Amino acid sequence: MTISTPLAACPFCPGPSTTLSEQLAQADVAILGQWSSAREGSLQKTGQTSFIISEVLHQPLKSNLKIGDQITLSRHYSGNPGDVFLLTGARGISLHWNEPVTVTSASIHYLKQAPSQKKETSLRLRYFLNYLEHPDQIIANDAFAEFANAPFEAITPLAEDLPREKLRSWLENENTPVPRLGLYGLLLGLCGQESDIQFMEAKIQLPAQEIRMGIGGLMSGYLLLTGSGGLDKIDQTKFRDKTAAFSETFAAMQALSFIWTFGEEKIEKRRLNQSMRLLLERPELADLVIANLARWEDWTVMDRLAELYAAKDYDVRSIKKAIIRYFLVASLVPPTNAGGNDVETSQKAKQFLELLRLTDPQTVQSAERFFQPPR
Repeated sequence: MTISTPLAACPFCPGPSTTLSEQLAQADVAILGQWSSAREGSLQKTGQTSFIISEVLHQPLKSNLKIGDQITLSRHYSGNPGDVFLLTGARGISLHWNEPVTVTSASIHYLKQAPSQKKETSLRLRYFLNYLEHPDQIIANDAFAEFANAPFEAITPLAEDLPREKLRSWLENENTPVPRLGLYGLLLGLCGQESDIQFMEAKIQLPAQEIRMGIGGLMSGYLLLTGSGGLDKIDQTKFRDKTAAFSETFAAMQALSFIWTFGEEKIEKRRLNQSMRLLLERPELADLVIANLARWEDWTVMDRLAELYAAKDYDVRSIKKAIIRYFLVASLVPPTNAGGNDVETSQKAKQFLELLRLTDPQTVQSAERFFQPPR
């Protein structure tokens, strides 16, 4: 009865964005148009922008768009004569145009050479790997988005082809866009060598009072590279150290969850459980930690959670509900499947829930309201 949530995209990157290849594949009509003129809108009239078609990339058989035609959109878009935009549209009762996207001659060539969306993701990523941190920012942003959107299982086959030295230089370079650091840290963990460990440790151990975007990806890459030995150091500096910033400990917890899903051959799940249990001593993270322990079916903390339910520092509704849901999951576990030392997990969980239904019925009802039994 394992509860799992597959990761459809890089968890250490910004939210998925639609790449140029996806826009092209999803469009019924795709053209390149040169900005011609524009009129700003007013209360009386909507704005308008005109483009002259310079190339038709594809269109339905019954369409008759051709080079030199003018396309006018009912909105104002800034530009200069000759600026090139990618225009895509969908056919319905009439043709609906999407937001124009600025492109360059280099990005047009890049887009035309990109492999089809129908090809296997790993094969497609080999193409985009060559364009990470490209001087043309349209290309660099799009290549990064292709990796950020990809499932991790599609990235791992590229381990031997990853540019290890470039990844290190990008992680060191202050000009590297911050949203990309998590992915690059993760990729370095896939292809890194012994000589990279000290570099990654130094980055991870930097004192941090503010949120460091991408540090969770670097920690995950570090754990992929170092295994349980690296986790020992994460335990000491991010989990046991009560002075560690909340954002750093939270990022390390994210790295644990990532390794649980993708790094079982690197660190045993029993060892990951051990680290997650340390975080029960951090009330500010307790509700998330308890949810993870339930998802990981770690029933060794049942007695501890029963104690925490009445503890002063844990007298928070979200924590109490997390504890109740932990016991709800545990109550469904057949005794023969129970982990840890307790072979009567289900019975003990049911007893504690019955007690709470007498002493704290409102919280139990609230926790049960949106509880979904695992499948």
